[in-house]
Amino acid sequence: MRVLLVEDHPALREMIGDHLSQKGFAMDTVALGDEALAALRAIAYDAVILDLGLPDQDGMSVLAALRATPSNCPPVLIVTARDAVDDRVRGLDAGADEYIVKPFDLVELEARLRAVLRRPGARDRNSYGYGDLTFDRISRTASVCGAPLDLPRREATLLEELLRAAGKVVVKDVLEDRLYGFDEPVTSNAIEAAVSRLRRRIKAAGAQVRIETRRGIGYRLVAGSQ
Repeated sequence: MRVLLVEDHPALREMIGDHLSQKGFAMDTVALGDEALAALRAIAYDAVILDLGLPDQDGMSVLAALRATPSNCPPVLIVTARDAVDDRVRGLDAGADEYIVKPFDLVELEARLRAVLRRPGARDRNSYGYGDLTFDRISRTASVCGAPLDLPRREATLLEELLRAAGKVVVKDVLEDRLYGFDEPVTSNAIEAAVSRLRRRIKAAGAQVRIETRRGIGYRLVAGSQ
């Protein structure tokens, strides 16, 4: 799942981004409201973590702009030092799904993010399956015939995107967009290498599903062993 973090404090931005990246989320981080709105116009995020005290505009205006376009409206978690009851009510009434007051524990933030993503109305369902492969989006875990399949973060996200398409072709550009943040360098063969590693893991687990390459287009899952 891809998450946009909007936080102007450099150390806190890095700390949150690193923690959630280690937990399996693909993170994009920005410091300004204008940068956030530009990112939201370009990318379909699964969730947004939004600070209110931004240097260029109030975070509430970012929330208002986001809620004004319901076709691309991911869950929003406000993280802020504004702890007055009136501020909390205003944020939730404006469309925030969670309101978290600083300072907070990173484990709690992660738990609240997962809880929001489990709620009805989140961008997608919580699990995918194809053949004997399944993937739980919330726990970020995969399995073959019920047996756990241990995957690094990028390979887990790759499997998620292939399962989301339910056997249809996923183009390479879409996979690059979902697997890498916009500040991460992507080499020309990065996706091919990730697909190759995932193929080996699926085969080793005995899955009756394989990844088919559609040369020049992308990849899809098809029935049958490797």
